This record gives sequence, C-alpha cells and structure tokens, in this order.
Amino acid sequence: MKVILNQPVIDGRVKAIASKSHAHRVLIGAALSDKITRVVCEESSDDIRATVNCLRSIGAIIEEIKEGYMVTPIDFKNISKHITIDCNESGSTLRFLLPLLCSIDAETDIYMQGRLPNRPLSPLYEELIEHGASISKQGIVPLRTKGCIVSGEYVLPANISSQYISGLLFVLPLLSGDSKITLTQKIESKSYIEMTIDALRIYGIEVQWEDNVICVKGNQKYISPSEVIVEGDWSNIAFWLGAAAINDREISCYNLKFDSLQGDKAMLDILQDMGVDIIYESYDTVILKKNGLNGTVIDANNIPDLVPILALVASVSRGCTKIINAERLRLKESDRIESVVNTLSNLGANIEETEEGIIIYGKEELDGGVVDSYNDHRIAMMASVAAIVCKEAVIINNAEAINKSYSSFYEDYKKLGAEITFE
Repeated sequence: MKVILNQPVIDGRVKAIASKSHAHRVLIGAALSDKITRVVCEESSDDIRATVNCLRSIGAIIEEIKEGYMVTPIDFKNISKHITIDCNESGSTLRFLLPLLCSIDAETDIYMQGRLPNRPLSPLYEELIEHGASISKQGIVPLRTKGCIVSGEYVLPANISSQYISGLLFVLPLLSGDSKITLTQKIESKSYIEMTIDALRIYGIEVQWEDNVICVKGNQKYISPSEVIVEGDWSNIAFWLGAAAINDREISCYNLKFDSLQGDKAMLDILQDMGVDIIYESYDTVILKKNGLNGTVIDANNIPDLVPILALVASVSRGCTKIINAERLRLKESDRIESVVNTLSNLGANIEETEEGIIIYGKEELDGGVVDSYNDHRIAMMASVAAIVCKEAVIINNAEAINKSYSSFYEDYKKLGAEITFE
C-alpha cells in the first residue's frame, strides 16, 4: 500500500489504543490461569493477534468479543504432544512463549515471518538448553523445541533484551523448584521487566527483585481476577504527541494512565524539556501545544521505541539533538538507526548515524519526498507524521507495515483532519 500526505493541518482529540506490550502480558497470564478471564482490549494488531493465535495453538480457548477476548486457560493435563505455532513477525510473542514451550513435555514447531528468524535469541537460547531444553539451530524455520526445563539459576545479560527476562518470568513460577534470574551488565528497558512483574501480580504470582537478582518461588498458581483491562498504549500515542509538538494547532490525547509502568510515558517529559506546552486536562487526558522546540540529549536506553518520532521532532527543533544508547535499535523490525536516518534524510532532514545513536541538526522545515517503510511500523508512522512539516508531499511505500501495532493509525489521522490518498 502506498500512502500520500500533503502537509496535513490537524487538530482535535485522539484516543490511545490498547497497549500491545500490556496485552501480550495479560493474555499470557490469562492463558496460564485457573479459570476464564475477560480481557478488555478494544483494539488489536498483528502482534496481539500473533500472541492470541499462538496461545490457541498451545491449548487456550480464546473467543473474540466486542470488548476484547474471553480466555479459557490451557489444560496442561491434556496438552497435545506436538504443537505448531506461528509468531508472525512478533518478537515479543516468540521471546515470551519460548520458555513456556520449553517447559512442556511436547515437541513444538515455531514458525516466524519477516525479519524475525534472524533476530537474536541468544543468550536465552543457551540458558534454556543448559536447563534441559532441546532447541534446533537459530535462524532456521521452523525453530523446533523439545524437553522440559528445570528450576535453578538463570544468568542473563540485562542489556540485550528485557523480553528474555519476561519470558522466563512467565514460566519459572510454574516449575517445581525455586529459581532465580541473575542479571549481568547494565539493566536496560527496566520498565518492561517491571511491567511483566506487575502483570504477574494481577494473577497472584509473586517475585522478588533486589539489585541484579530476581527470585521466583516455584509451585505457584496463576489465579484469574476474572477481568483485566488493557492500558492505553504510550508507545503508539507517542506519534500523536510528537505530531502535536510540530503542529500549529492543539491536539489532545486521552485514554492514558499517567502512573503506568510503560517506560514510553517518558515522551511527555522529553517533549516538555524540548519546549512543548503540556496541559493535564483530566485523569486520562493531556493537551499539547507547539512552542519553540530546542535540541537536547536523549538517552534511548529505556525508551528505544520512541526514537523514530523523537528524531522527527528533533529534525525541526533549534540546535543539535543527540540520541545516545540506541544500539539495540539495529535489531528491531529494521535496523532502526539506519532506517530512521535514511528516511528523514530523504525527506530533507540534516541527520547522521553513529555506531550507537543518531545526531540531528534541526531546521525550520523538511522537503518531502518518496520513502519506504522498511516493513517497520514505526518508520511508516514517523514518515506519515513528518508530512506535517514537509513543503511537498510525503509518499510512503509499503505503509501497511502499521498493521503490526496500530491498524487504525490512518483512520485516526483522518479523524484529526488529514487528507490521505491510498494507492
């Protein structure tokens, strides 16, 4: 799908869709619980559907309802001896479910699409094998697993992917003995680990995290709270927050939880530091007004998903902005450092990449032009928002990449007043 935007002028209200990150976690918790759980998740995406379909393949019965899903948990006593799942392109789905699959006395074929087979699983891969799993060679589809992991000490560097740690946290409480996860290296994306621990608590699972060690008691049971409501998504609303920062009219964003553990709520603080006026209108609504934007230093350590939209905002800010500690972006749906730099450069930004980040020299406006999504949802959305500050039209090829996390993105853009041509 090709999308054409010609300097849209937008205003109005936009609702934060259901959080993909939160939905993955509460759906898995529901599938591991003792009884049916109603998961209120009013919007879906390719990644959420990947987790739903994989949980169904493992044995959960998941019914789609108007408000989200009714989840009947997996009956582990009658589980199939051969399981086939398809994670599509969802890294969260793969990394969250791999330890669970390695704890089941069954053979599993794991299918993956797009760039996912080439995204790393080490050192989680080696730790699972060390604790009793048999897993086929990385990079080959399907990835095959067999065997039952045991409790004990798992050692993982915390600077590669928080998803490895979250995946273990889902399954270790179910094992017969106590376990601990020892974290080495600097802890990155800490908020995502905290999100997992919070989701576990919803289902009555307790873990203790002190310094670099997470202790998990074995023989715990997931207890359904009957209903869980998925939070609004700070990662995706960030694109409208960024749009407001560079737009001449006010935009208000609602369905937000200001005490959320989602790390990407830091978008508000960063924009405020750059000069955006922010008004908290109610318990779940914020209004943003464009003001003089200034360059800054942005540490992407705990907010990697914000880098594309922040790079766009920086490209029309006064002075220089440096985005640092962003190395892990090279392992996303695209090499996201390279794709951000190439895309914004093609649109006229003064931007360059470093080994571990991006440097942007702001200017008053961008030019416009033809770009590609790199099959990366956040690149497609960044380029679409960029049209607000481009003199000429922005044409985005393969814009359907938005479906990975935000299928209704262009519908919301049109509600805000944008005229969009689809080809």
